[in-house]
Order: sequence, then structure tokens, then C-alpha cells
Amino acid sequence: MIRHLFYCDTVGALGSIGLLLLRLVMGAAFILHGWPKIQDPFGWMGPEAAMPAVLLALAALAEFGGGIALILGLLTRLATLGIGSVMVVAIGVVHLPQGHPFVSKGGHSYELAAVYLACALLFLLLGPGRYSLDALVFGRRQKENPTIPSHAVFNDSSS
Repeated sequence: MIRHLFYCDTVGALGSIGLLLLRLVMGAAFILHGWPKIQDPFGWMGPEAAMPAVLLALAALAEFGGGIALILGLLTRLATLGIGSVMVVAIGVVHLPQGHPFVSKGGHSYELAAVYLACALLFLLLGPGRYSLDALVFGRRQKENPTIPSHAVFNDSSS
């Protein structure tokens, strides 16, 4: 049952290629967003930070470490849970009170954070796809234990 948390073959081969491409792009974006934060994990928001320093460090780790995990496709659902949480806080605490839903001159729009949140939810629901370390590690265990179903409702039967 716990293995299903880490990998469940929910999409076919073609869908897995799409998930791989999205994982690579989103992972690279979060590494780039997280790198400056990981260099100053307790103070990257400045002295007026709206949250405790330990939460700033966790956000930096979620972004940078989550980006690496996404690229590798390793513990993808756990990584996107962290990334999604950071995006919810970013929207609610930073962007929403200061800006507009779409592009604004001040840079306080929350559209990008909302797109990242939607992508995180997608990976949380579908998993990383077949072309991931999760599939290699946890998928093999599913095949060894036939009591765990290896396909979900969204499986593409043509692949």
C-alpha cells in the first residue's frame, strides 16, 4: 500500500513522455528559483519576512531539493507535496494580498505560482510516469508483489 504512494502506473507510454518533459522543465525552474534561497535559507525574504526562519529554510529546501527530485523522478509525490505547499503559501501570503491574478507591473501577480501549484497537483495525482527513478525502484516491487495492482483507472491500454 505504501508503495502506491511513491509509484503507480497511471498513464501509458505517451503520457509518461509528457510527464517527463514537464518534470524536466518544472524541476529546472525550481532549481533556479531555489538556488538563491538555499544559499541564505534563513533570511532570503529579508528582515520583514512574514514567517519564521525555519519555514523559510523549509521552503528553500522544498524548491531546490524538489527541483532535483522532479528531474530525477525520485520521491516525486513527496517533492510535489512540498512544492505545492510552498506555492499555496506564496499565493496566500505574498502574491494575493499585493497583486492581481495576472501579469502586473509590480511583479506581484500570482499566475506563475498558480501554474506551479497546478503542475504539482498533477504530479501528486498522476505520479512521475514510467520514465522515472520512482518507476524503476517502486515499479519493480509492484511487479514482484502481485497483490498490489500495477495499473490505475487512467492506464493507457494501448501501450
